[in-house]
Amino acid sequence: MTDRTSALDSLVFGVDIQSGDVRGDAPSYALVAFDGENVDRDVVSHRKLRRLLDREEPAMLATDNMYELAADKDALVHFLRELPAETKLVQVTGAERPEPLSRVASRHGVPYGKKPMKEAEAAARLAAANVGHEVSAFSDTTTVKVSRGRSTGKGGWSQDRYTRRIHGSVKRRAREVKQRLEQADLAFEVDVTEKYGGYANAVFTVEAPPTDIPVSAGRAGDTRVEIERERYDGIEFEPLVKRRDHVVVGIDPGTTTAAAVVGLDGRILDVYSTRTADSADVIEWLIERGRPIVVAADVTPMPETVEKFRRSFDAAGWTPNSDLPIDEKLHRTREASYENDHQRDALAAALFALDDHEDQFERISQKVPPDVDRGEVIARVVAGEESVEAVLRDLDDDEPEESSEDSQHEERELSEEEQEIRRLRTRVERLESHIDDLEATIDEREETISEYETELSDAKREERREARERREVKRLERDKERLQRRVEDLETENEELDEKLERLKRLWKLDHSNFADVDTDGDLVPVKVVDQFTRDAIETAEKRYGLAAGDVVYLRDASGAGRSTAELLADVDPRVVLRSGGNLSEVADDILFEHDVPVAPAADVTIQEIDELAVARESEVEAAIDDWERRAEDRQKERKASMVDQIISEHRAETRSESR
Repeated sequence: MTDRTSALDSLVFGVDIQSGDVRGDAPSYALVAFDGENVDRDVVSHRKLRRLLDREEPAMLATDNMYELAADKDALVHFLRELPAETKLVQVTGAERPEPLSRVASRHGVPYGKKPMKEAEAAARLAAANVGHEVSAFSDTTTVKVSRGRSTGKGGWSQDRYTRRIHGSVKRRAREVKQRLEQADLAFEVDVTEKYGGYANAVFTVEAPPTDIPVSAGRAGDTRVEIERERYDGIEFEPLVKRRDHVVVGIDPGTTTAAAVVGLDGRILDVYSTRTADSADVIEWLIERGRPIVVAADVTPMPETVEKFRRSFDAAGWTPNSDLPIDEKLHRTREASYENDHQRDALAAALFALDDHEDQFERISQKVPPDVDRGEVIARVVAGEESVEAVLRDLDDDEPEESSEDSQHEERELSEEEQEIRRLRTRVERLESHIDDLEATIDEREETISEYETELSDAKREERREARERREVKRLERDKERLQRRVEDLETENEELDEKLERLKRLWKLDHSNFADVDTDGDLVPVKVVDQFTRDAIETAEKRYGLAAGDVVYLRDASGAGRSTAELLADVDPRVVLRSGGNLSEVADDILFEHDVPVAPAADVTIQEIDELAVARESEVEAAIDDWERRAEDRQKERKASMVDQIISEHRAETRSESR
């Protein structure tokens, strides 16, 4: 199995616009699902296509033009972000400058038709044969950010403790994430922002896609985890199979040797410079990036070092009529990126050489049939100085036979070249005789191979069937888990909406009640009513309409509260507690006082209740708070005085005991 058939064990989707336009009306798509053997066809909407991608998770989604799936680059990035992690978007017609689909299909022997369903099938078959480029907007680097899940608030007596708790939670969560990344053996870097009591945030830069990271995004308690894949600056194209295409090379020799590789289509493939590597290393670098047709220099005559590179590849040489000026090199390479002047000079040489051969390349390409490798023909015409017709005849193995008239001519003295041709022909005849003997052996071997291939085909068919069954089972399991999560999300959302509806009903009642006897110039504040100063009553109020920092809380019955109940109310951090009914216990009073929670008699504030809601005047609430603050200041003074008296008394008692 070659590299171009390795995708046949995977499911491939091919798509083409059936009707409409992705930039206007909702389009429909011709969709072909191909697994290397079976072909399924359908016409689907864009929405249904997305659902099928999520459900089937094909290895590739193939198209002849990626902008048939998205209106612009931003929409394409959004489309790529929502693709399943296992699915690649493949443009089978090339990268930035795609070819016609008909030409690509013809070159690779794939059936083609102009109807959308035929084009979709051609795209699927080409992608299954690893033809085309993967379209990507995201790298394999992922950022995992652990941060605070809630605000630290505006202040208060318990502010320091509250802030320390949140930062401590962030630090613990960051340690958990770090431990999981280390257990998964992932390479990562972490940047921590330390704050009072722990971390404000921790940012992990992980060298892996989100699917490989054993951490889930979301908010839990005091912390929040965000996962985001690092984006490229633009859209990147990566060939499914890296081939050594024919290229034009520029060399800038010297203490620093630089090389640049440019494709026949004008794309800048790579640049390179080194102060330490020898010629062999540079040649190896070039071999990995293509097969040079032309080796160019930016000066004339060609330096000896560049000539050595040219001879190494048996390529054509190119030099300018005169040394290239700096301003022309800067202008020609203005849209390229390079690291130093040496890389710029090498790149300029390659680009000017390509410009000089552009018309010749175009003339050759027009004569080359679609099913013939254009680069091979150009290489032999430019570097080997052969004619296009001769190269095509040689590639087709269709050399003309020697005419009978020539055989009737009288023998003459042959030149050295003709003698060499005669010797080669004799050698060919001898080899052909040997080939006949070998072909008989080959026929026997082919029968045996045919039997093995039949067995192998049956085994592969069975393996693909089992693989499809396994994929179907996994898909159904994923669907089940996804639906279960969806049900849980909907139930949670339903509960939240029910609570929101109840709050809206109460607000509607409040908005439509008659407040003629209340000042309506904005001097109103909502009051949260708690029937009794007990834990159950506080939790009931929390569920009914929520208790939050800064609320005005009204206790109908303030008696009976102990330490834990008072601390529960203090943790809410209300703006003021208006008490009524029984007296507040000393323990509860001390707890609320220590947490800087104002407590005032409800009789000092005019409270109006409508059903489950209540309102009070802002001015009266402020007056009650001011009164509490004055009393709190006196209470603090009394405490200090009491402490001083106690210290003095204890000192006197100790003095008397010592005098005795």
